[in-house]
Amino acid sequence: MINDPLRTFVTVVEHKDLSRAAEELYLSNPNVSLQIQSLEEELGTKLVNYSPKHLELTQSGEIYYGYAKQMLLLQDKAQQEIKQLSNVVTGTLKVGASYTIGEYIMPFVVAEFAAQYPKVEIETSIANTEEIIQAVRADRLDIAFVEGEVNHSDIEIHPIMEDELILVVPNQHPLSRLPIVTAEHLQDQVWILRESGSGTRSFLNELIKEWGINVRKTYIFGSGQAVKQAVIAGLGIALVPRLIVRKELNAKELKSVRIKGKRLTRSFNLIGPKNHESSEAMEAFTEQLFALESTKIGQKRNG
Repeated sequence: MINDPLRTFVTVVEHKDLSRAAEELYLSNPNVSLQIQSLEEELGTKLVNYSPKHLELTQSGEIYYGYAKQMLLLQDKAQQEIKQLSNVVTGTLKVGASYTIGEYIMPFVVAEFAAQYPKVEIETSIANTEEIIQAVRADRLDIAFVEGEVNHSDIEIHPIMEDELILVVPNQHPLSRLPIVTAEHLQDQVWILRESGSGTRSFLNELIKEWGINVRKTYIFGSGQAVKQAVIAGLGIALVPRLIVRKELNAKELKSVRIKGKRLTRSFNLIGPKNHESSEAMEAFTEQLFALESTKIGQKRNG
């Protein structure tokens, strides 16, 4: 329950609806009205006019709203700085990741952060790249990791490491006997694909279009783990991030084949809403992430 007339007033103005403001603040409608009334009595002026259909600010209310916003921002900043004196970072952080990063990198990043900031509650979400991007745009996530391109003007993007994609084939596949393959060798093959919306799927779609590859048949799976198991089972060939098949390559459960004249790379990106007010927890998480070397993450991942 919020008992702060200033914050209550700002919330009412921003919602333009007393009931919706009361719901957000976990207050009753009469309690919200009383807090607004106490402000008006303190200031000696009417701030808000109510009607059955809408809410209007008076001229005094318009002036006071601008200053109230500034006062709340200063209040929040002061509280953060006071907390920093004891070096205690608290709060909740909602972190998302596309499947490849979420399954193979994010656990190590979160573990490193949690060890340093144990009082931060971390909620993680893993989905395909497009779903994670939309969750960031809808403010359901504070920050996220995705692979490949992000083409949205309302999202801030920071590349954090490079990802290499490689062609993997079953051990008994005809292509497994070739040291190097060309676009011609890839014609009329059976491909194992990720689902639509996956960053890896988008990358392969562009490659198939660029090289004019005719695809004989496809099988679609919803995770990188399922894709590599399908290749091991002999179902077809696939383009996958190298980091997800290192153990299988070392165990000789499948084989990677080099594509002539091509090293296929893309960025793993850190994304967040543009012009979003950063929390102390988010700033600490971002700072620690950029302090981590990708080689360090890689050593943990393969150890």
